[in-house]
Amino acid sequence: MKLGERMYLITGGAGLIGSNVAADLAQRGEDVVICDWLGSADKWHNLNGVRLSDIVFPEDLKGWLGAKGSRLAAIVHMGAISSTTEPDLDKIVRNNIQLSLSLWEWSAEHRVPFIYASSAATYGSGAQGFDDNETPEALSRLVPLNAYGWSKHVIDRRFIADINANRPRPPQWAGLKFFNVYGPNEAHKNDMRSVVHKIYPKVALGEDIELFKSHDPRYADGGQLRDFIYVRDCVKIVRWLLETPRVSGLFNVGTGEARSFHDLALAVGAAVGRQPRIRYVDMPPTIRDKYQYFTQANMRKLRECGYADALAPLEEGVSDYVVGYLQPKSG
Repeated sequence: MKLGERMYLITGGAGLIGSNVAADLAQRGEDVVICDWLGSADKWHNLNGVRLSDIVFPEDLKGWLGAKGSRLAAIVHMGAISSTTEPDLDKIVRNNIQLSLSLWEWSAEHRVPFIYASSAATYGSGAQGFDDNETPEALSRLVPLNAYGWSKHVIDRRFIADINANRPRPPQWAGLKFFNVYGPNEAHKNDMRSVVHKIYPKVALGEDIELFKSHDPRYADGGQLRDFIYVRDCVKIVRWLLETPRVSGLFNVGTGEARSFHDLALAVGAAVGRQPRIRYVDMPPTIRDKYQYFTQANMRKLRECGYADALAPLEEGVSDYVVGYLQPKSG
């Protein structure tokens, strides 16, 4: 398949990861169709400058696939209710589980590669580690802490069950367990934005920023650890998978290095040339029992499959994001 010959469908195509994947594919001459709701806010800005072949509302997707799906080179399924505090479980089931299952089955029937967003939230507290082991036994031991993580875990287990039972599956499939993604095109995520985006304006103005106190004696205030990954690297991994059809499986998408929120604040400060002024506040009681104090992707599996590109360290990614996208342009 040559560049520009067929099209790519990206669900959640106006979101953080989806819009960046759409821009990357369009820049390479591919026909890009996004499936998303844009609403009445500024989410459309995420697609400004991206050459699109079509925009499809999720409720119209089945009809669109019936009419135009024969041209698809792959489906990149990034669409989901991603809020970890979403109270409407039926909404999560419809958007995160039922839509994923229907796209998997369509891709299997029509022999179209299928790459989808899973999540590090499937690992729950991390008590079982962060190895992207896709055996049914390993998956059965994971206990997500919130409904979002549970919904992603449901589809991971269902797809693996299909494969192990030799039921129809797409010719290539990849479930990407994204860790803490940050980068351009996340403003629409509101409370689900990265901490980089949340604290940058205050750090730039020299104002106090707030980080959570630790309610676990093993971690200092601001010492909670996350695997922060720049969206640019997520896009590169998706592109590599699209170019490497022999590779299928569940894969972690992180840097493989856990860093603290204090480190992240210092990185933002370094990018703007200010020492951040940090104030620690109590974590809301409603999320304390669902809070992950440590995440760190084991990236060996993806590396062993052949992915060789370097992953941006926290300071490099934050600097690129702040200087290139968040700081006002002079002149």
